[in-house]
Amino acid sequence: MLDPRQFLRSLFDTAVATAVAENCMQRWLPARPGGRVFVIGAGKAAASMAKELEEQWQGPLEGRVIVPYGHGANCRFIEVIEASHPTPDEAGVAAAATILDSVSELSVDDTVVCLISGGGSALMCLPAGGVTLAEKQDITRHLLASGAAIHEINCVRKKLSAIKGGKLASASAPANVITLIISDVPGNDTSMVASGPTVSDRSSPAEALDIIARYGISISNDVRAAITNSEPVTVVDGDVRILATSDDALLAAAAAATAHDITPYSLGDLAGDARSLANEHAGLALQIAAGTGPVEPPCVILSGGETTVNVRGGGRGGRNGEYALALAIALDGRPHIHALACDTDGIDGNGDNAGCFVSPDSLPRAKAAGADARIMLERNDSYEFFSTALDLISTGPTRTNVNDFRAILVADKD
Repeated sequence: MLDPRQFLRSLFDTAVATAVAENCMQRWLPARPGGRVFVIGAGKAAASMAKELEEQWQGPLEGRVIVPYGHGANCRFIEVIEASHPTPDEAGVAAAATILDSVSELSVDDTVVCLISGGGSALMCLPAGGVTLAEKQDITRHLLASGAAIHEINCVRKKLSAIKGGKLASASAPANVITLIISDVPGNDTSMVASGPTVSDRSSPAEALDIIARYGISISNDVRAAITNSEPVTVVDGDVRILATSDDALLAAAAAATAHDITPYSLGDLAGDARSLANEHAGLALQIAAGTGPVEPPCVILSGGETTVNVRGGGRGGRNGEYALALAIALDGRPHIHALACDTDGIDGNGDNAGCFVSPDSLPRAKAAGADARIMLERNDSYEFFSTALDLISTGPTRTNVNDFRAILVADKD
């Protein structure tokens, strides 16, 4: 018989595998350009992308990429610099400044290859004039905790940056720019992945100020002036290629489910509040289990994208843990329904896990150990709940990121 945990974990592993650099770069990688090739980049996949580029393109390469601590790779020519994520630090600022200085010295015969993936916004941090790192850190923390969507967060980031929103491409002129992207943004808007350092920014200062006001964030006069005086940046976007997306991960997982005679029902990329989405998905799973849904069991409900969490308490966890805990409460131990919710980068929020399993006995197992699911959800403490329930999923850094992956298995009744 099919083991639900093994099956769901195999789908997650398949989804991640389709988005790692060694599996997605060869298909979209252009021919190596002539002349000097300077490689730069930032994000959770940047080091693995740089390593794969060295494998595929013969001849000397140079440059540097920025990754989160613990996400490095052994590159021969390209320097890998580690910095803080999701809140930027001095290491990221120093690395971003070095990258900006380096590309400013290139000629028309040179080529910049920019390797971009999720996490790049925090890592490639270079505050605009008049803005301090401490102010950017504070604004980032408030936006992350407020439940703001990624496009809202990155809109603000671009206005407070000297390198994002096309400014890196402007600095690289007259060199040719090739941008290779592993996308973690719903809809795959290239101007939003890592806040689009090599892609035109058409957002306005008013949009950024509206977002800051919407989430009740206090800013200094210097920050307000920096945003007000910022100008949209239009650049020649050059050769921009998306190597892997959430859609690729979901399609791979759907094919794997079909191979096990499990019907995949994909909802695609989704956004919105993690708890609300969990309640919707629980309702759908219960309908399918009752025989009144859009598909018959056995099936697996798949979805990706990026949810948001309004941090109300001081617990530990992330978007996927929040979703999984709300889902477990809504399902209330319903037999024959199991689920997995994980971040494809291997790190869910401020935990050290990728995500969590949900099974019919998750609630009673945790309750027997003294964990109250509803109380822990209210304090955003999904990590402790699923640790108590023995339902954490730990992978370590996967060195890619196409955002969240969720799968709900509705099995046949015995």
